[in-house]
Amino acid sequence: MKRNYFIVVFILITFFVISFLTNILGALNPNVSGSYSLTETMAGFLPFAFFIAYGVMSVPSGFLLEKWGEKRMMILAFGFAFAGALGFALFPSFNIFLISLFTIGTGMAVLQVVINPLLRVSGGEEHFAFNSVLAQLMFGLASFISPQMYSYFVTNIDKGETSKPLIGMMSNLVENSFSWVSVYWAFAIISVLMMVLIVFIKFPKVELQEDEKVGSKESYVELFANKYVILFFLGIFAYVGTEQGISYWMSKFLSNYHGFDPETVGATAVSYFWGLMTIGGFFGLVLLKLLDSKVVLRWFTILAMVSVAAGLFGGGNISLWAFPAAGFFLSVMYPVIMSLGLNSVKKHHGSFAGILMTGIAGGAIVQVLIGGLSDLTSLKVGMTFLFITLGYILSISFWAKPLVQNKTIFDKEK
Repeated sequence: MKRNYFIVVFILITFFVISFLTNILGALNPNVSGSYSLTETMAGFLPFAFFIAYGVMSVPSGFLLEKWGEKRMMILAFGFAFAGALGFALFPSFNIFLISLFTIGTGMAVLQVVINPLLRVSGGEEHFAFNSVLAQLMFGLASFISPQMYSYFVTNIDKGETSKPLIGMMSNLVENSFSWVSVYWAFAIISVLMMVLIVFIKFPKVELQEDEKVGSKESYVELFANKYVILFFLGIFAYVGTEQGISYWMSKFLSNYHGFDPETVGATAVSYFWGLMTIGGFFGLVLLKLLDSKVVLRWFTILAMVSVAAGLFGGGNISLWAFPAAGFFLSVMYPVIMSLGLNSVKKHHGSFAGILMTGIAGGAIVQVLIGGLSDLTSLKVGMTFLFITLGYILSISFWAKPLVQNKTIFDKEK
């Protein structure tokens, strides 16, 4: 089949946009909390509203994809993102923000279901692994840039630097005390541009493989009877809860306990968290060719726990670098847990993948728990909940029994 590299580039851009819209909340947290005078519990409902959409929409999106096709689904997804971003930009109240985040999250959940099969077909199965790594690089790059954009907008709008690119326009669109809302004007513009682009693109025909199909009701019933399905679902739940638990609360922690400016230093720390996660992903790829994936998961999880402990209990400069360093060690967790899980069942991989994707809702639930604990005690105590989620991930490295082990360079061909 002829490969369509224009579509590959477009999908890589889509990965960039997904990350750009998704991983901004941590940088925004201190400003949002200040603007609406939020308790920590209420602040925890912001990522809840976004990530619960993954739990609700991942499996239904799979069914709709088979019925409607990639193009219509992607237009629908960016339509959700546009509506959510524009709605909040026009009416920046807290209640509207929650609805907006759920709407944007719904769009991102739909896109996650669509783009991986499309990438496989467009770039060729023989290049899928390479293109997937390239997609993760784009994902990480966007996560690094997004908080920097927030910092650029907010600091320059607050200073009245209207002669700088985009600042004059954004200054006219947002209230003085809500300069951070400018980010959502940018998201609305990006989303509508993506919709227009999709309209003019001709998509290749995608035949879903067995591990990409959502499966029948019977397949889900059979899977839920397998304890490992539940255990690995909880693994993804714990991972996303940990990832968002660090990235979301980091800037506020650095501000509350060490006095760092959330609009500059805090936003940069969040940016470095995602940047180091990207670098760690490439380092992890090398290690997975040298060591068993369970061993890699075990040591990276232990080092992540050390980093979080240093961030919570170390001095200002230690904390400023320890939290981003945790991103480096979290980098291998999602792909290793996913692969261990999918390699632990003999069939219904598409249905199982859908179940695992709903585990992304952990990014929602864990933040509310951290927020609630923080209101009862303190943010430092609330964030110690991350040791529970990391402890569960560590346990996977001991009890996982995949039917197929990851192949290393030391394995001999049989």
